Amino acid sequence: MQATTPTDPRVLDTMLKFYTGLYGNPHSNTHSYGWETNTAVENARAHVAKMINADPKEIIFTSGATESNNMVLKGVPRFYKKTKKHIITTRTEHKCVLEAARAMMKEGFEVTFLNVDDKGLVDLNELEKAIRPDTCLVSVMAVNNEIGVIQPIKEIGALCRKNKIYFHTDAAQAYGKIRMDVNEMNIDLLSISSHKIYGPKGIGAIYVRRRPRVRLEPLLSGGGQERGLRSGTLAPPLVAGFGEAARLMKKEFDSDQAHIKRLSDKLVKGLLSAEHTTLNGSPDHRYPGCINVSFAYVEGESLLMALRDIALSSGSACTSASLEPSYVLHALGKDDALAHSSIRFGIGRFSTEEEVDYVVKAVSDRVKFLRELSPLWEMVQEGIDLNSIKWSGH
Repeated sequence: MQATTPTDPRVLDTMLKFYTGLYGNPHSNTHSYGWETNTAVENARAHVAKMINADPKEIIFTSGATESNNMVLKGVPRFYKKTKKHIITTRTEHKCVLEAARAMMKEGFEVTFLNVDDKGLVDLNELEKAIRPDTCLVSVMAVNNEIGVIQPIKEIGALCRKNKIYFHTDAAQAYGKIRMDVNEMNIDLLSISSHKIYGPKGIGAIYVRRRPRVRLEPLLSGGGQERGLRSGTLAPPLVAGFGEAARLMKKEFDSDQAHIKRLSDKLVKGLLSAEHTTLNGSPDHRYPGCINVSFAYVEGESLLMALRDIALSSGSACTSASLEPSYVLHALGKDDALAHSSIRFGIGRFSTEEEVDYVVKAVSDRVKFLRELSPLWEMVQEGIDLNSIKWSGH
């Protein structure tokens, strides 16, 4: 699931005691109340680290992936601004990465926004060509939040390591869903979100490599918590819930993957059985829990309104209130019509076969109904090639 996930009941059970009995400040080290919550925080940190084969000391808790991404996109360039003034990212990143990069342009940094191919994948040769002596950071998301495409993170990491450039990946949609090892993949910084893995909202983390040490300026000034990188009192209930969610993701990784893959295959087969439907993004390099389909000759917003009983979106949930066509699909070369007709589906741990059957039938029925209202669809049914028509301009 992409926009969010329901909190696992086992996660909630872990959190509840920190709202009543274990209410101590984890940064207070002079009494047992602080010691108890600090122990819980460090246990959670260890669980979060274990999922990506990191040292617990390399995990810094934040309010979520947006803050983590901002810490990297702003903190690393600012630390090295005297000698490094260039950042590389892609056109299909999450909005918080793109906007943070644009904010750095206002501070005098140059940003290269790499194109992707029609499947949503980065061209490694283009990335290598974009690297400059003053490049301080490369940021490429692991799994795209709209189309589920998995980037070649290991190869990108190796390229960055060879050129002695810090490599950051936004793993909000990847953490716990695909196998990731920060050492094997040469990842220096990695952003994580709790509510994408059946944990609580309002908590996330950033992995910051210690050897070789990655330096970045903190966004917040304050008491110097989280090794001086993220000031502010931690919320033990959220941290403990995040840790339990990470523990469960690791423990149930194989069963979750098998369940999601099976339901995903069923959903994709059902949706694509209708004519003039297209799966967006690479079919071979894709996280199966994220499915993005275009229904030609149907306005995506109209389809969403006709499917109000199903939680769907026409793009990233963070920007789904906008009627603008998806910039991610534009980057893949899709025109406005196809981009506007796309719908994102998510499958997760608690999705059921009955829900998939319901969605397939509901979408099929609504698409058929909406197409019957479209004059373009009527022309297509009559065998008219719409591309051959010379439309009059006004």
